[in-house]
This record gives sequence, structure tokens and C-alpha cells, in this order.
Amino acid sequence: MLTLAAWLKQAQQQFAVLSQTPDIDARLCLCHVLQVSNSYLYSYPERQLTASELSLLDDIVSKRLQGQPLAYLFGYWHFFDLRLAVSPSTLIPRPDTEILVEQALSLMLPRQAKVLDLGTGTGAIALALAHNRPDWQLTAVDYIADAVALAEHNRSALKLDNCRVLQSNWFSELGGQRFDLIVSNPPYIDPIDPHLAALTFEPLSALTAADQGLADIKHIVSIAGRYLNPDGWLWLEHGYDQADAVRLLLQQAGFDQVCSKRDYGDNWRISGGYWRG
Repeated sequence: MLTLAAWLKQAQQQFAVLSQTPDIDARLCLCHVLQVSNSYLYSYPERQLTASELSLLDDIVSKRLQGQPLAYLFGYWHFFDLRLAVSPSTLIPRPDTEILVEQALSLMLPRQAKVLDLGTGTGAIALALAHNRPDWQLTAVDYIADAVALAEHNRSALKLDNCRVLQSNWFSELGGQRFDLIVSNPPYIDPIDPHLAALTFEPLSALTAADQGLADIKHIVSIAGRYLNPDGWLWLEHGYDQADAVRLLLQQAGFDQVCSKRDYGDNWRISGGYWRG
């Protein structure tokens, strides 16, 4: 039998071949299997693992070493203090996307603002906003039926009644509705980008876009003004090297106060602008 401390040391060495955070990955695995908090691992390092626990951990480690993301192996991931169910039909919520949520929460919007999240996936952005702003009314849309079902599952599990989830190809099912804020984390990776090799388990449709990754961003920017109230905002996540191009698109579409914000890795990650109407 292995103690928690011994298993952690072993797993960290195994994960080091494919992860920049092997210690975190190993601790997440233990917390998942034991259904405990990280503090428990520090408090009881000499606690011995049972045979069934070791079997579950061995299975997770084996699949992780084949490249499968922990989020898919667990069936859930955390985003902005929310636990969200995930599946291979959607992207795994990433910490850098929390920058988009933080920016949205910092805006001076009406108390009962209407907010649209385009390409919602798991619902991460919309549900984080709905959770932190109970008076806001969120609309979350996605083109993929499985993603819509997953986002609705997460919405229901979190009991966020100020959010609705719809199937829509970007704006196609929104009619004449208008919003005070539109946010989106659309596909923005160039299909020939070598970084895609590390993302083989996530759906390409949620990752890549034509025109050097800018096709969907161009579409959203060109149409967003029709769905924004006067004094509304549009904020988009994009690639680390796309900020200049996205700011230019926003300016050409008539947005003011156009700017970009950096992510936790100090890369330009989101850009947005103000719509006078």
C-alpha cells in the first residue's frame, strides 16, 4: 500500500513528462478519487490508499499519460469558483478566459443588464456572470446541440434562473433582441497552427477558424452592433498574437474606446469596444 505522500511523489514524476504543473495534476487526481479538499492531502500525508483507490488512480494516470485531459477524465472542471460538467463536445474552461469574465464584471452596465454569450460551450462565461450578477439576464447560445444540452445541465445544476440557453448559429435565432453586453470566446486558432497538436482531445470546431483564425471574430464584430443597445459593449477572447487585428476590426465596425487586456501569462487575450448606437 502507498501513502498519499508516496503516491503524490510517484505521480508527479510520471506527469512531469507532459505537464508543466505535475504537482497540481497529481493533487487534483487524489482530490477527485478521494473526494477531499487539497488541505486534506497536507493534513494526512501518511494516510494509506486502499486497493480500490489505487486502481482508480492507476486508470486515471494511464489515460492522462496518453494525453487525455484531466477534465474529461473527471467529467467536470472548475471555472470562476463554479464546478461545471464537461464533455468532449466542448472546450475545457481555461483560467485565461476568466479575464473576460472579470472585464465584463468591471463594466458600468444597467442594474438589470441583458447580456449575450456567443458560443457558450459548457456555459462557463454566461454562468459565471449570472452567478456574480443575479440581477443580470443572461442569454447563452451555441450552434452544437450537445454543447447546448451540457450548458443547460450546468445552468440547472447551479440553479441559475437568470440565464437561458439556446441553440443558435451565432445571432441566427435571436431575432430583434438587443443586449447591453455581448461576450464571446469564439474559435480563433489558425487550422495550420502547430499548437493544435497538443489539443487533439478537444473539438476542432470549437478551436479553429478560417482566415488565419479570424473568420468567426470578423463575423461577430461585423454584426454585433445590430444586437447592442446604445452604450453597450462587445468583448472577445482571441489568440495571443491577434490583438492588433481584432482592435482594427472593432474600430472599422464603429466601436469606440477600443482596447485589449492581458491574461495571467501576460499575453494579450481579450479585446473590446463601446457601442454608441
